[in-house]
Amino acid sequence: MTDTTTFPDPIYQDTVLGPLFDHARSDHAEGFRRIDRAHLVMLERTGILPRDVAATIARALAEIDRQIDPAGLIYTGEVEDYFFLREAELKARVGADVGGRLHTARSRNDIDHTLFKMSLKARIDVLSGQGRALLGALIDTASRERDTLIVAYTHGQPAQPTTFGHYLSAAIEVLIRDLARLEEARAIADQCSMGAAAITTSGFPIDRGMMADLLGFAGAQRNSYGCIAAVDYITATYGAVELLFLHLGRLIQDFQVWSSFEVGQIHVPNSFVQISSIMPQKRNPVPIEHMRHLASQTVGRARMIKDIMHNTPFTDMNDSEGETQAAGYGAFASGGRVLRLLAAFVPALRIDGRKVARTIDQACITITELADTLVRREGLSFRQAHEIAADTARAVTSAGESLASAGYVPFSASFRETMGRDTAMTLDDFVLAVSPAHFVRVRDRFGGPAAAPMDEALSAYHAALAGFETAARAHADRDTAARAALESAFGALMETH
Repeated sequence: MTDTTTFPDPIYQDTVLGPLFDHARSDHAEGFRRIDRAHLVMLERTGILPRDVAATIARALAEIDRQIDPAGLIYTGEVEDYFFLREAELKARVGADVGGRLHTARSRNDIDHTLFKMSLKARIDVLSGQGRALLGALIDTASRERDTLIVAYTHGQPAQPTTFGHYLSAAIEVLIRDLARLEEARAIADQCSMGAAAITTSGFPIDRGMMADLLGFAGAQRNSYGCIAAVDYITATYGAVELLFLHLGRLIQDFQVWSSFEVGQIHVPNSFVQISSIMPQKRNPVPIEHMRHLASQTVGRARMIKDIMHNTPFTDMNDSEGETQAAGYGAFASGGRVLRLLAAFVPALRIDGRKVARTIDQACITITELADTLVRREGLSFRQAHEIAADTARAVTSAGESLASAGYVPFSASFRETMGRDTAMTLDDFVLAVSPAHFVRVRDRFGGPAAAPMDEALSAYHAALAGFETAARAHADRDTAARAALESAFGALMETH
């Protein structure tokens, strides 16, 4: 029986080929243009194509780029995909023989993975830039709030006083590590797949290093099978994206709790507050909710791409290609919105010192320093000191009193009952020991909230940010140089007569 059906089936066209074509023209048209030009230059320089043939192809490619706007293209099914559309346009201008020579020593396999790497690198660069802006905003805010007291929580309960600068510094260090992971993922994507062809490179004397240079890559990926099979550049990228927004989501959630009326530790300015349509008293810090759900969407999109890679064959396969790439790009879009909003939101926050002071006093969260002071000044074991401090806290909180103003009497009584003698600490000594400012000031160890370790930390954060900025400039400079070199070489080909 003879199969008289023609390709493509209308349903296949509507459900697969059309969307893939739209994705290619929207996201990869520039990448196709650069790869065609770079490959042509390489073929001519290696002697695979005569210069006059290469010049004819170059002029035709330039004409295609001038005459055809990818954004206006509509998929008709006349060709299989965007690649074959460009090839058909080239053949229409120079003939099938000459036009078909451009594809010498390459495949859609190495073209596709190179396109995806170019696109991911560009998106990583944008996201990293937004991440650096957030990092700078966090560092500046931590510097401004270095000495601003806040309540630190563990298990959802007030635990110890620290400073807003110290809290933000913890988030800064996580962000630095997250940006480093993004940079590591970029380095994996920065290995060019061109020259792998379908799987095993080519019998032609291609120059893979030249292709990598012309396309702005750090180098050629060594193993040609890996060029078309190893999707770790995808999993590394989306793994880094997932972790970045998973971690930021925790910070955002704290802001949600801290801005609640009952806690009220942070004040969100009116520029980031929406009102209720019915309740006149409401101040809703709605941007926090948007950042939280956008961060969660980003985590979900990034995780989805990793999950798609699971249990796929170790070879070139569609699971890692067009539709998956298009789906993944949404993570960069939603993630970028979070980074931009958070970078504007954090510097606008102010700590409500009255509510912080009230919580510190009512929750007795400086009591740990009282125990530490007893160890240092009275020679007690920490367990003895802990029991006396616990007795004091229970007495104060059950009476609804202030630790600083009403804690000395129950403290003295517990000390006498536990140790069989009176304490040497005076009321002034006690008040100082339970002071939140004193609590922070004596915690001047490496990584602590006191001024000296905070200043050292902030200096280190500025250095880390400067390192990321230097790397970003290097990436941009290499891409700019590669584009200039490619256009110069391509232009010289076009001028050949």
